[in-house]
Amino acid sequence: MSTGKIMLVGLGPGSVEHMSGRARAAIAEADTVIGYVTYIRLVADLVEGKEVVKKSMTEELDRAIEALDRAKQGKKVALISSGDAGVYGMAGPTFEVLFQAGWTPDSDIEVEIIPGASALNTCAALVGAPLTHDFCAISLSDLLTPWPVIARRLHAAAASDFVVALYNPKSGRRARQIVEAQRLFLAHRRPDTPVAIVKSAYRPKQRIEFTTLEKMAESEIGMLSTVLIGNSNTFVRNGLMVTPRGYANKYDVESGTTRDGEKAGRSLSTGLNGWLESLRESGESAEELARRYALPVDYITAALADDAVEDDATAEGETFA
Repeated sequence: MSTGKIMLVGLGPGSVEHMSGRARAAIAEADTVIGYVTYIRLVADLVEGKEVVKKSMTEELDRAIEALDRAKQGKKVALISSGDAGVYGMAGPTFEVLFQAGWTPDSDIEVEIIPGASALNTCAALVGAPLTHDFCAISLSDLLTPWPVIARRLHAAAASDFVVALYNPKSGRRARQIVEAQRLFLAHRRPDTPVAIVKSAYRPKQRIEFTTLEKMAESEIGMLSTVLIGNSNTFVRNGLMVTPRGYANKYDVESGTTRDGEKAGRSLSTGLNGWLESLRESGESAEELARRYALPVDYITAALADDAVEDDATAEGETFA
């Protein structure tokens, strides 16, 4: 019997033109294609003549078990996910099932992960450049994750000024989670913080709405929506949502020249070394500094005690920072 193979295929937003060449080739190579019914519909033209196994939304483990069973029979299986298979996709549950069955990378069954653009990438591309600085993704689905865990992550991300992509923000049965997320963010962000809501990115029923954090929960949001919440510097101009990378802190954006006290290719004057120097010169206690910067006292104490000053020369290829 021939060796089986499981290919975890990320479809991206679903349209063929936004799918990677390897994703299309993997589906063409497969004997069997397994996926959620909506995802199968997205690639209907690519699966003709193949064994197709359609599963419901909550049957992720069933899909993984089905893929393993087919691979044991020597078949090549394409287990498909929208977006990226490793971002809230089928890669995780598949490895759980494989490890439970005693699989190792040296086993007869080969596993290949084929990346695709996740929802945060595709939605960001449609609304501008909201992810140009630090960001994170949080799912509001409490089907498998306790709400206190989700709430702590929301609180920490909001307090840390991350741009945040909310996945699975709302469904017919889960209408309150987005309201709770809004409440947690409003404790740390301005009410007029920009928010973009994208439904069905690059699909026939695509819908884009710009709103604010204060009015976010009033918008049309569903399971096919991704909610992008800006940070304290994000702005919307001419229908585009943009999060500055921070160039204006160092350069005059119009002329490109460095600002007084700054050097091209070096950390900001308020970067690590400059900040450490300001701590030592402040004359304040570790407790006072910890309160000012919202950092742990132990961290401030250790920073003050460390006399080492690193060479501030940047690594090759990083002079843009």
